[in-house]
Amino acid sequence: MDEKERLHLYLRQRRDDLLHKLEGLGEYDAHRPMTPTGTNLIGLVKHTASVQLGYLGEVFGRPAERRVAFELPGAAEDDDMWSPAGESIADVVEFHHYSAAHADATVEALPLDAAGVVPWWPDDRKAVTLQWILVHMLSETARHAGHADILRETIDGSVGNGPADPNVPGKSPDEWAAFRARIEAAAREAGHR
Repeated sequence: MDEKERLHLYLRQRRDDLLHKLEGLGEYDAHRPMTPTGTNLIGLVKHTASVQLGYLGEVFGRPAERRVAFELPGAAEDDDMWSPAGESIADVVEFHHYSAAHADATVEALPLDAAGVVPWWPDDRKAVTLQWILVHMLSETARHAGHADILRETIDGSVGNGPADPNVPGKSPDEWAAFRARIEAAAREAGHR
């Protein structure tokens, strides 16, 4: 596997991690704001799909046929960070698949050193390569998949990539409670120092 294939593989894996966080949720739990700034699961997926269309499309002269939420008439700049009531989980997942297919076609068509221009970046950083943008998108997607991990755990206790995830210890609810209590005790002790 060469470097481009490896970067592309990791990007596809992180996309899957992010999409997995919507599985089995009802519309309310996917849409509802979970932080004071409104962070929500469906918005994380929609945002990641939106920026992917720009970075692995427009930047390399391969604009998509579909427009993202913040480009629509009357849109606010953060309209890709949430979904109105009429936009379902299925709609956003379909948009994410469209974005991924468009991005994958760009990655497959171009070499790692292909030149691109990021028009929304400062002049001294606008000139990029496919390699740079793949690393950027991998980082962006992993960051939002991490946000989604925390939101999903807050919603229903689901952690990692399911019960078979080797990175999550198989603890009972009582064992998790004891583990959390140990961490809380350490935090209180640290706070008193």
